[in-house]
Amino acid sequence: MNVVMLLYPRLTQLDLTGPFEIFARFSELTIHLVWKDLEPVASDPGGLRILPTTTLSDCPQADILFVPGGPGQAALMEDPEVLGFLRRQAEGASYVTSVCTGSLVLAAAGLLTGYRATCHWASFNQLAYFGVIPVAERVVIDRNRVTGAGVTSGIDFALTLAARLLGEDRARGAQLAVEYDPKPPFEGGSIDSSDPALVASLREAVADFQKKREDIARRAAAALQAHS
Repeated sequence: MNVVMLLYPRLTQLDLTGPFEIFARFSELTIHLVWKDLEPVASDPGGLRILPTTTLSDCPQADILFVPGGPGQAALMEDPEVLGFLRRQAEGASYVTSVCTGSLVLAAAGLLTGYRATCHWASFNQLAYFGVIPVAERVVIDRNRVTGAGVTSGIDFALTLAARLLGEDRARGAQLAVEYDPKPPFEGGSIDSSDPALVASLREAVADFQKKREDIARRAAAALQAHS
């Protein structure tokens, strides 16, 4: 099975590398890292360089189509080349998937309209602009759409999908192999379990960027409606 994982500048690398770590442990899955060219792609934050293995034009048909999130995701919502690629790939894919704000890219391509899906909590409300039904869960499955919430949920997402594809026993084996038994050093980690003052502080810190992202999401939603 071909797993096509979209790369792009300023993606959040753990959105990609968490699922990659799980998928790479199954010989049945062939992973393709795809972008417009084969130059290294820098993540955000930190600028970790990741090498694509193929281009949008040369990419094989995906069995599993995957889009990670990150600050660079905002530009993709108005990128006709990327949106067209996702639409074409989704037609033949068995599963159309994402982690974090990658779901907003799928939504902008019209691939989540009428589906239940999730997203990072800071951008969660933007899913509804595209006719998506937002669900505040760590992993959401609706037919052949599988979406994970923010960043670290990518590991949960990949294990959940691996269990559907290859059986729970093998997914449990992968979970053990990577010693995925999280015990965070601090209580919190979600908006429901964190101090409201901390949530408010983080919202304020990202408010300017979130306003730009939301403006782009509104434009992309209007463009999708016109396209439909």
